[in-house]
Amino acid sequence: MITISLCIIVKNEEGVIRRCLESVKGIVDEINIVDTGSTDRTKEIVTQFTDRVFNFTWIDDFSAARNFAFQQATKEYILWLDADDVLLESDQELLLNLKQTLDSSVDAVSMQYNLAFDENQHVTSSLRRYRLVKRERGFKWFGFVHEYLEVGGHLYDSNISVSHLPLSHDQERNIRIYETMEAQGHIFTPRDLFYFANELVDHHRFEKAIEYYTKFIKTGKGWVEDNIQACHKLADCYHHFGLEDQELQWVLHALSYGVPKPETRCRLGFLLMNKQNFHGAIYWYKAALDENGMKTFALQDSSFSTWLPHLQLAVCYDKIGEQKEGYEHNEAARKFRPNDERILANKIYFENVLKL
Repeated sequence: MITISLCIIVKNEEGVIRRCLESVKGIVDEINIVDTGSTDRTKEIVTQFTDRVFNFTWIDDFSAARNFAFQQATKEYILWLDADDVLLESDQELLLNLKQTLDSSVDAVSMQYNLAFDENQHVTSSLRRYRLVKRERGFKWFGFVHEYLEVGGHLYDSNISVSHLPLSHDQERNIRIYETMEAQGHIFTPRDLFYFANELVDHHRFEKAIEYYTKFIKTGKGWVEDNIQACHKLADCYHHFGLEDQELQWVLHALSYGVPKPETRCRLGFLLMNKQNFHGAIYWYKAALDENGMKTFALQDSSFSTWLPHLQLAVCYDKIGEQKEGYEHNEAARKFRPNDERILANKIYFENVLKL
């Protein structure tokens, strides 16, 4: 059986840290908490779980804090979590089983990271991240913000999920760090360009977001999944300004990176719907339902391959006079979102038209 050190960096996490530690306290062999300047009850709470609490002066660098936390670990493997992450009971059991059965030759283990849930607690947004790493390999974190852990060697993809359940979020922290880097003349990596642009979109600064997404694309050095997302985000920015030709241009540019993602297919369907080209839209929305099922570490939004294309197909088929097909797609969408007001309104409409 392997031994595990848990490493978490915290600041003012009194609302969530107990929940996180309760979910793993019976599994990990050591808990290391690195506090970056809490002024609430965070330290008081974590000392109920561990005496391994360390102070780290915050320097606007998440990687520095995480690397410091990793340096405190003493067990064979390091598990990292954020304070607002939780392992649900079923995932606790899976982690305990992994601890008992993991081949010690494995250098890093990935887990699913569930980021968002619908009203029925079904996962709507997720990605994979390497969560458990062999300490002796000395893997490091990189990036001031939106940091990443660089791993290699014998890798294993587990069926364990970590659930992200935040109560609140500092909306200004990340963009503040990037703007400080920009003001200081820091040379942005392609990853920095991409994530700074994402922050700019979140703050509705679309013109500057276009500038940074374009810089990112022009480097030609981005991860292909980020390239695709940058194209989608550029399309959103131009959509905001009502520039449909540029919006279409960037959706089409996403096709240059390989087999189109369900999101790209839905975007093409949407643009064709707006042009009243319902047959063309039907083609792309049906294609979005044809999920290729390839394993990826990219962010996944399940709506683009489930209820959303079905809902749009219901509209498209109605527009071309094929209400029976439209009804069937609306019913398919209802299986995923049984309480969605749009889908329920469509149901009434189709039942009236078809006299069901």
